[in-house]
Amino acid sequence: MAKTTEHKEGKATVKVVYFTSKTLSDGSHPFMVRITKDRVRKYIATGLSIFPKYWNDKYTSYREAIRKSYPEPNRNNLITALEGWEKKYSTAAESLSVADEVHNSKDVASKAIEGRKQARKSKLLPYVDELINNMVKVDRVGNSLVYKDLRNQLADFIKNGYVQADDIRFADITVKFLNEFEIYMSAKGVADTTLSNRFRTLRATLNKAISEGLADIKDYPFTRNVSDKHKFSVAKFDTTTRKRAISRDDVRKIETYIPAATATGAFSELRNGIEVERLERAKNVFLFSFYVGGINFVDLTQLRWRDLDADNDGSTRLTYTRQKTGGKFSIRLLAPALAIVEKYRTATYNGPDSYVFGILNGNTHKTPTQIKNRLKKIIGQINADLKAIGETLGITTTLTTYVARHSFATSLKRAGVATGVISATMGHKTEAVTAIYLDSFASETVDSAYDALL
Repeated sequence: MAKTTEHKEGKATVKVVYFTSKTLSDGSHPFMVRITKDRVRKYIATGLSIFPKYWNDKYTSYREAIRKSYPEPNRNNLITALEGWEKKYSTAAESLSVADEVHNSKDVASKAIEGRKQARKSKLLPYVDELINNMVKVDRVGNSLVYKDLRNQLADFIKNGYVQADDIRFADITVKFLNEFEIYMSAKGVADTTLSNRFRTLRATLNKAISEGLADIKDYPFTRNVSDKHKFSVAKFDTTTRKRAISRDDVRKIETYIPAATATGAFSELRNGIEVERLERAKNVFLFSFYVGGINFVDLTQLRWRDLDADNDGSTRLTYTRQKTGGKFSIRLLAPALAIVEKYRTATYNGPDSYVFGILNGNTHKTPTQIKNRLKKIIGQINADLKAIGETLGITTTLTTYVARHSFATSLKRAGVATGVISATMGHKTEAVTAIYLDSFASETVDSAYDALL
């Protein structure tokens, strides 16, 4: 690379671009660093992305094109992160140009990561730490926690179960390493669904390291096609969803359930009041989810009063965006769901921006991390209360918030609603995804489909 030309070597141009020709699994588009030298382009993945609704394609600069509607501090954090990527590769391009070395766009990319490669020396755990830090910077808290779980389990395995070392190189991630990591995790009772998640996350980490030149593709231990039979296959794990739906009769039992507490002794009145309130909340969360398209717990807790409005027919409609997929929903509330909402109005309504169910507090839970921690605590409490309700009512299936989603889909299917319509009500991309939710018993409009629940 380091050859000097007779004429002044030109400088590569570096620009962060919104790569709309690629769509990620969540529906967002990624940001890429584009390096152009002598009309040859090279793209570097940043690991950062946003949904199209937050992008204004009238502008060419990401600083202007990222809409002001993108929530703060997320918008500022994202711009700062993108500026860091652009600066790193621009500095490398400037360095090669000043040195008057013959180079191309690939050389610029290699130059940019030299310092980082030297610092990390192709080690696994510091690289995962960097991925986690980048996710936290742009408030991708959910993804960062997935990578953090993987990182902790890898560190434990490497130190206590594999080589008794603090870390390993990317080159040490072999088929043997993966097989032994699987055995190590299985021995701890980790289920196939979690194993699949961990190995998919590890595979994504390795793929990114390869794209950045930190790992060699020739050492790749995962299967890529049918000829790679000797390599490690993530597809071998059983990730089918266990049937968790309850019958419509069991749902009616929950509807007629009246919470009762039996504490005695000191402060029993206070303790009983708290317990009854918790059981009532668990009941309402389950039934509201059942009657509102199987809305998941995270979305339910973040509904605000402004999301409820009357339509042209005088019916109350709920309009919200599903956080997991970005899908938009407009649902006519059935009478049971509307009744649940009205129970909370006097307790939680403090203007259109206040939360309907009062699980979150706008003054207390402001950052994604604060919201995540709050919901993690409360969902455990609600599922414990739902389990108690189910046992009291003699329902054999352990009740959870997720059972409500399965039960919604199964109830519609039993009522004869087409799978395609159920798929639309749940926001699934394909009927195959919906089929996972339907039990072995497995409309003209989405609105009419909900009437089958009554």
